[in-house]
Amino acid sequence: MSIQKKVALLFLVLTVSVILIFSSAIFYFVHQFTFDDFYKRLETRVNISSQIHHLNDRDSLGMYREIRQRYLERLIAEKQYIIKPDIYTKGKTVKGVPRQLINNIIANGKSRFKADNVFYAGNIFHFPEGDAIIVVSATNPSGLSELNDLEQVLIISFLISILIVYIIGRRFSYHTFKPVRSIIKKVNTITASNLHLRLEDYNGKDEIAELTQTFNNMLDRLETAFETQNNFISNASHELRTPLAIIKGEAELSLKNLDQPGADLHKNLKEILTGTQSLQDIITSLLGLAQSGFDGKKQNWEQIRADELAFMVKEAVDHIIPTNNLSIDFSSLPDDVDSLVTQGNINLLKLAISNIGLNACKYSENKPVILKVYAENHSVIFSVKDQGIGIPESDVQHIFEPFFRASNTGKYEGHGVGLPLALNIVRLHKGNIGIVSKEGEGTEIRVMLPVYKTK
Repeated sequence: MSIQKKVALLFLVLTVSVILIFSSAIFYFVHQFTFDDFYKRLETRVNISSQIHHLNDRDSLGMYREIRQRYLERLIAEKQYIIKPDIYTKGKTVKGVPRQLINNIIANGKSRFKADNVFYAGNIFHFPEGDAIIVVSATNPSGLSELNDLEQVLIISFLISILIVYIIGRRFSYHTFKPVRSIIKKVNTITASNLHLRLEDYNGKDEIAELTQTFNNMLDRLETAFETQNNFISNASHELRTPLAIIKGEAELSLKNLDQPGADLHKNLKEILTGTQSLQDIITSLLGLAQSGFDGKKQNWEQIRADELAFMVKEAVDHIIPTNNLSIDFSSLPDDVDSLVTQGNINLLKLAISNIGLNACKYSENKPVILKVYAENHSVIFSVKDQGIGIPESDVQHIFEPFFRASNTGKYEGHGVGLPLALNIVRLHKGNIGIVSKEGEGTEIRVMLPVYKTK
């Protein structure tokens, strides 16, 4: 069953239940009022009868009877009984008066009773000549008829209301889920070839607008991922093809010159070795890039001091570029050493920050590079600032895409994997990377990692 039908059914059940409760309450209170009003009319006649019975003056007695006949409507099948209480102690009964009624009157002083659509009201009175029970009975066909009419009206209204509520509920649920059907229809038309399409933006702050915005955000991420994948495949193919072409060309040349005396095979083999090393570097970078996307729980995580990690980065950069001009700045270290502790895989973090440092040294042509360590806003920050060639403004937004290289780096060796690898590692550690660069003046890259919170 669809949600639309479930909503319509739920709306029907809830509304019909409310109508049923109110209808039952109306019938109950009208029923109680009708019976109570009729009993009060009987009790009025009981009291008047007691006054008439109490009077000995014939004139007064006649006046009371005249008042009763003039102002009190005679009830249908109205009967009056004056009973001595001791009659029942002698085992006798009064025809037309239920014994249970008399027992209730004797026990409570008065009572109301109903038997076979006949209503009774009675009281016990204490007269000078002795106690007497006065009972007045009558039928109430008009009241019962009104209750029957009310019952029929309520039942018919209830059945009609079910039909009306069902129709309204269907229409209501149809219009409520119309945007959802539109979303489903639109989403089913979106494929890998038209990821630029977006759902219609519904104005408002309801769940439909939020759902639409969520889908559009997801499509933005999917489109970016597909574009990145296509660029990755294209650039990876190009990067891999170049060293392979060199190796193949040098190998073919070596085979041709193999039988020729004086051929310089040493040069060919050196080129093959260079191409092989380049190919190995690309594959290693690709492997590191893939591994950096693994679940962080699979890695060996530990508490890491930022200052100790900075020394490890410096050592790694010195090993690869011995002539580098990278220095560490500890001038802004906080007094609280705990604010310099983060958590993660030390080898991966060293690799990420080392790649940033190596890029800074390579593109600054031996100009000073500063690796600054400090803490700010519950984050451990590694700032790598150089005075190199900088990044063109149009290239900054693409700098973290795999194999992307800035337009001004043509004369420098590289594969465009270092920064994407660093970004993946930092994100794996719930951190972030910020970059500020100006072409011709230099670049500053800030790695922000969360401070480890001790329990």
